[in-house]
Amino acid sequence: MTKALEVTGLAVRTAAGRPVLHSVSYEIAPGEVLALVGESGSGKTTAGLAALGHFRRGLVSGGGKVVLHPREGEPVDVLSLDDAARRQLRGNAVAYIPQDPALSLNPALRVGRQIAEVLETHGYAGSADERVAEVLAEVGLPSDEAYQRRYPHQLSGGQQQRVGIAMAFACRPSVVVLDEPTTGLDVKTQALVLETVRQLTSEHGVAALYITHDLAVVAQLADRVAVMYQGNLVECGVAEEVLRRPKHAYTKRLLAAVPDLGAQPAPAPPPDDAVLAARDIRVSYGLQKVLRGIDLAVTRGESVMLLGESGSGKTTLSQCIAGLNRGFSGTVALEGTPLAPAARQRSTDELRRIQYVFQSPFSSLNPRKTIAQSIEVPLVRLTSLSRTERRKRVAETLDRVRLRQDLANRLPDQLSGGERQRAAIARALVTTPDVLVCDEVTSALDVSVQATIVELLGELRRELGMAMLFVTHNIALAPEVADRIAVLRGGEIVEEGPVEAVLNSPSHEYTSELLATTPRL
Repeated sequence: MTKALEVTGLAVRTAAGRPVLHSVSYEIAPGEVLALVGESGSGKTTAGLAALGHFRRGLVSGGGKVVLHPREGEPVDVLSLDDAARRQLRGNAVAYIPQDPALSLNPALRVGRQIAEVLETHGYAGSADERVAEVLAEVGLPSDEAYQRRYPHQLSGGQQQRVGIAMAFACRPSVVVLDEPTTGLDVKTQALVLETVRQLTSEHGVAALYITHDLAVVAQLADRVAVMYQGNLVECGVAEEVLRRPKHAYTKRLLAAVPDLGAQPAPAPPPDDAVLAARDIRVSYGLQKVLRGIDLAVTRGESVMLLGESGSGKTTLSQCIAGLNRGFSGTVALEGTPLAPAARQRSTDELRRIQYVFQSPFSSLNPRKTIAQSIEVPLVRLTSLSRTERRKRVAETLDRVRLRQDLANRLPDQLSGGERQRAAIARALVTTPDVLVCDEVTSALDVSVQATIVELLGELRRELGMAMLFVTHNIALAPEVADRIAVLRGGEIVEEGPVEAVLNSPSHEYTSELLATTPRL
């Protein structure tokens, strides 16, 4: 077949000589989507970045070839180029779409200017203004001047991601590498982004390397699938064949870990006094009403899934409960005792008893502290444990979230995305809280690690009687993680009930729409 990207015998090792990738080979044709899947630490992002000639800190090339076949000109081995030539290639012939658009977009520049900068950097021959408007329209965004003058913080997560896609496709590249581009997006926004990627790659003959842990998305988008495990490519083939008739034992394990909407949910716990109760929570920013009188309660040992798409208000509500957003009216009570709106006004014990896990471990972990130091911080501030006791607790918690002890002394940027998220969860669990607020905590995890974390949270609920508010857009997790579901739309809870009732007989049309939009294998 015609090739746009050809990778042969790619090897990557650490500066100390430890192998990370072992002779990985794959190829992608123009207009084709190859999904690169595997759990955290399998090497899929390392393999994807190597297509751009980029190696993360501490990693070096161990051999092999990455040959790019541009639309015009001769094939080029990316790994043989010097730094200047690689920089010229990136964004032009080969482009990259990162996992978190909020971190990749410049918050100080308007979105139109950011796209124009890509064109100017690579010497775009036509009118930059016309191309900016054209590529915004291609990704389904308004192309008028007013929209181009918006800053990233004025856009939703899905809009930010589509701006990132527009930047990547601006110079009409031959190859685009997409690194978990729908992570953190609700199912409706995810569907829009996937359709955008599918349409652009097909219409413009762009070869796409789609790095992901979401096998349901793979089933919808990819033409072929390559499976990574411990630095090796263990299986590669047509998507339908790999997903329906996997040959490798590891691929079978990945598929078995995919959440199933048809799974039988756990029985709900017996009624009990609420350990956490939010009453008539209202939040407004100027004339915009974000939360419109929310009532929500969680009993001891119970897990409530707070479900909604981007902009529904679910993160705002969870932050009000945790004292991270004090600009609300209404009350939040812990076992009947009203809490101060702001976390800094709550007692040490109240802070210990309600812990929060943020969506993005990139921004929630201190980049200058080791993982062990970050996990120990809550113990220093919220408990009277001795230094020896704190270190023992940190080690125990790392083990509970399936993080190797040798990762404890690493900095966050030396861990994979999934490992960083598990470290963030460990930091919240280390004080053994009564209430755990989880804000999209599995969105960056591959399905096997996701299953491990969901199982871990279930064990902790049973062992400690811990209540959990599980904030997510992924309704597919409901049977495995929740007892009840509260569906949030436009700042209001439009449906609430036991998992089985909501999934099998939704009473609100919005819930039915979410169920219909959710990707399935």
